[in-house]
Amino acid sequence: MNLRLRLTIMNFLQFFVWGAWMMTLASYGFKERGWDGAQFGLVFSTMGFASLIMPTLFGILADKWKANYVYAILHLIFGITMCFLPLINLPMPFFWVLLVAMCFYMPTIGLNNAIGFEALKIEGKNPTRYFPPIRVWGTVGFIAAMWFTNWFTKEWGMDFSIKVSFIISATGAICLSLFSFALLPDIKKEKDGRNVQLSWIDKFGLRAFVLFKQKKMAIFFIFSLFLGAALQLTNAYGDAFLQDVSVFPNGSIVNNFSTIILSISQISETLFILAIPFFMRRFGIKKVMLFSMCAWVLRFALFGLAGNSVQGFGLIVASCIVYGMAFDFFNVSGALFVQQNTKSEIQSSAQGVFMLMTNGIGAVLGSIIAGKVIAIYFTDNITGIISWNLPHITNVWFAFAAYALVVTVLFAIIFKYKHHPEDFVRFEH
Repeated sequence: MNLRLRLTIMNFLQFFVWGAWMMTLASYGFKERGWDGAQFGLVFSTMGFASLIMPTLFGILADKWKANYVYAILHLIFGITMCFLPLINLPMPFFWVLLVAMCFYMPTIGLNNAIGFEALKIEGKNPTRYFPPIRVWGTVGFIAAMWFTNWFTKEWGMDFSIKVSFIISATGAICLSLFSFALLPDIKKEKDGRNVQLSWIDKFGLRAFVLFKQKKMAIFFIFSLFLGAALQLTNAYGDAFLQDVSVFPNGSIVNNFSTIILSISQISETLFILAIPFFMRRFGIKKVMLFSMCAWVLRFALFGLAGNSVQGFGLIVASCIVYGMAFDFFNVSGALFVQQNTKSEIQSSAQGVFMLMTNGIGAVLGSIIAGKVIAIYFTDNITGIISWNLPHITNVWFAFAAYALVVTVLFAIIFKYKHHPEDFVRFEH
């Protein structure tokens, strides 16, 4: 089996096991369990809490051991832990078990990138050119999982409880673990044989944090934090919005096919991922990130304008299309930027730091603060109805759009970066 096919399968399953449950978690919490915004915000923040430390720690371990083995073990433990979630009804026990599962899953996102980048470099291929067409299969996996879960949980399908999504995820994770042990290439840093006295920073694998001493990288990581908060908002509340019967009545197309409609976002991702090499080479990371931030403003604003009408449906579809640029031009381009500005011996650790800022600190702040803001300012105390969109001028999605706009303006002013197109043709045949 050639390298490209192996990395393609890895990416497909990597995001299949995430897409199987993440987009329906809000519906599970709000509809099946009756949790309020603050309780769900805490539950959804597990991904952020897990990303505060775990990606960096396991990135360090991967730099010192075989990255593919670390990756396989993490998915195995994650899959086993997910099997316990359907047994739990209360939000706090659910929070702790999901937190354990996320502690083993979230590091695998950075490791997935690091393994792919390093394996391609070993074969003499430029990751900026060759990785995006492989990574696009991760998005395909996410879409496949959403459709699969939608069929299992909707009345027109199998009509199972949404809790089946956790079992689907667990099954995929265990399969990926076995595949990783058997077929992923060994990624292990070779020692140069020199007897060098290491500092305590090197001994504990913390060299990647030295990147914060570079002004360019420090600013990039800080804005990754702010954008990471925005990323969690539609993941957390998109499906709950489309399934809210106060906005889209039962039996309506939007309500009945909410997960499939949201998968348009991931279909859009597949197109924008393939465009990343051109945009990175032509415009550089600053403009690409600005494109992403502007897309986030549109993503939220279009949801805020949407309603139960033909025009509203068109706005939802438009928001999903814009999401492709918003997500990919931040996540994938950001990972490539980190790879280009990092020495090979700390690649996994550096990707872990990127994960720390986006899916760690950013996700925690985004999930908890957004949950409390929705509960306090946008939820009717008597009816429990959330003002997601118009006719409320001050609604959830407009508030999120305003946040993204502020981040965009600040990034344009503060982040200084000189683009060198020649950096993007290294290692190419």
